[in-house]
Amino acid sequence: MRHTVVERELELRLVLSPERSIPVPAKLGFRSADPYAVHITFHVNSDRPVHWTFARELLVEGVFRPCGHGDVRVWPTKVSGRSVVLMALSSPDGDALLEAPAAAVSAWLERTLRVVPPGSEFAMLGIDDGLAELLAQ
Repeated sequence: MRHTVVERELELRLVLSPERSIPVPAKLGFRSADPYAVHITFHVNSDRPVHWTFARELLVEGVFRPCGHGDVRVWPTKVSGRSVVLMALSSPDGDALLEAPAAAVSAWLERTLRVVPPGSEFAMLGIDDGLAELLAQ
């Protein structure tokens, strides 16, 4: 089975206060081999990039309405007339509020949904093939 990777470089904004945010280069990643997850890698004044992985479904829903609880919350809003998606990320290392351009995130998500349509994720995992192989031995 051939697996597909869908990536998109974009600039997020790290919101420091209601009046202040700084640009953060980021990369959105999706792999058909891991169809339930999205990966975000961003570079914030550190030697190593920061990686976050969470449910693709959370980001898909978050483009339209507030969702999530706990470590990852996502919701749409407008900032200075621009449509954005806000992502609140919490970890033992700290909290971050990131703002992403809604159009870029939506376009990238659409590409991931064409590669693995919603509801077909389980089939992409190849578990049935793996079980058949085990049982055949």
